[in-house]
This record gives sequence, C-alpha cells and structure tokens, in this order.
Amino acid sequence: MTIPSPSFEHSLNIRRPYFDLIAAGSKTIEIRVGYAKIRKMTAGDRLRFNSDDGTLLARITVLNEYKSFEEMLDAEDNAAIGEPGMTCDQLLAACRNIYPPEKEALGVFAIHLDRQSA
Repeated sequence: MTIPSPSFEHSLNIRRPYFDLIAAGSKTIEIRVGYAKIRKMTAGDRLRFNSDDGTLLARITVLNEYKSFEEMLDAEDNAAIGEPGMTCDQLLAACRNIYPPEKEALGVFAIHLDRQSA
C-alpha cells in the first residue's frame, strides 16, 4: 500500500484583478519569482490566495522554473496567465511592471493551478 506524501498549504497575496481571474477559472497559471517561499512549493501542495477581503484555494499541479519571463512565456500557455486576449508583449510588460530585473534574476516560476482538487 502506498501512503501519499503529505501536502502543505502555502499562502500568497495577489492583486485583485488576478485573484478574480483565478476565481473565474480563466487564469490557471500564476507567475512568481524565486523567493524562498516559492522555492518551498511543490506539486500537490495547496495554495491559498489572499486579496483584499477574499481568499481562495487551489492545488499546485505543476511548478516550472525558468531563467526569464521571456523563456517562461515561450514555454507556457499565455492564455492561462493573464487577462483574456492579452498578447505576449502585454504579458511581458505586466510581469515586468510587478517584478523589476533584480527580482526576475531570482528565477521565474509558472505555478499551474487546479481549483477543483483544492
């Protein structure tokens, strides 16, 4: 009999527009840089998003690390990252608006989410 490994719950603050997209189910990939708390996450863990007065839970299904936002956007499904209809250039600008170059240098993580199994 295989005993499943325990999953952990992590908590992240998120800007309201992105929180709403995750809640609506159109955003299924959250982008973060390689802070220590992000590097502790693994597939199977639960992730609690906090924004203003709301919270929601998701399960991490996949966690991919990249060297840059460009590399990440080339590899991931851009439609699952931002607002509907955003171009790759708009997504890159949005990422860089949140994270300056010294933060991007920590590594870029694409956190794939499943709200159904949270």
